[in-house]
Amino acid sequence: MEFSEEQLKRYSRHIILPEVGGKGQQKISAAKVLIIGAGGLGCPVGYYLAAAGVGTLALVDNDEVELSNLQRQIAHSVKTLGVNKADSAKQTFESLNPDVNVVAIRERINSKNILDLIKDYDIIVDGTDNFPTRYLINDACVMLKKPLVSGAILRFEGQVTTILPGDGPCYRCLFEEPPPAGLVPSCQEAGVLGVLPGVIGALQATEVLKLIIGKGTPLKGQLLIYDALGVNFRKVKIPKNAECPMCGKDPKITKLSDTPEQYCSI
Repeated sequence: MEFSEEQLKRYSRHIILPEVGGKGQQKISAAKVLIIGAGGLGCPVGYYLAAAGVGTLALVDNDEVELSNLQRQIAHSVKTLGVNKADSAKQTFESLNPDVNVVAIRERINSKNILDLIKDYDIIVDGTDNFPTRYLINDACVMLKKPLVSGAILRFEGQVTTILPGDGPCYRCLFEEPPPAGLVPSCQEAGVLGVLPGVIGALQATEVLKLIIGKGTPLKGQLLIYDALGVNFRKVKIPKNAECPMCGKDPKITKLSDTPEQYCSI
């Protein structure tokens, strides 16, 4: 594709980077990214990917904007209270960059629809708030061999990892099964520092762009942990588990199933 004068100006800071250039920006413009959850993480991820010019950006969320969301979910505002979050974020991202085809999907993911939802996208981003949903997304991405950038936040700590099915461990290699219901509190129960999802979401967006342009080292096989109070980053190695029930040598999970406490954005 050829860029217009306006696009050359808009993306000039990318194009002058040797690691990106015109070819890299063309890859970004042709990419299709699906973000599950238009909440605390999905908002900054979507903001930066829209600003970067990702060609198609889809947002999956069936919740409506509430006043308590505005402390951290930066794509929404008092003007969109009561509006579906995917629709609210779509308005915001389209106003930032009309080049981007923003698709609002007003659904709750489940075992019956997730494969259809993710099949046409190049990269999947997990911005959800609970373990059952995280495992469902992981399992679906492994089944369809879709790269997955996963993020999580709680109180003052955030985590990011990138899963490349067939080339490294999946989420079940780190934690084989979800913890029992109620063992780990949600953000609604334990709270979250409002700026924390901005940090983690920006890291997720960075991972997505690196995958699109094929530069740098993704967080494959590594869990990046950020402690906001101590201003510390540390990496934990995630070894490939040959006995993983999802991506091991003898997978035990051959179909998707639902579990309780599912489908929340942060």
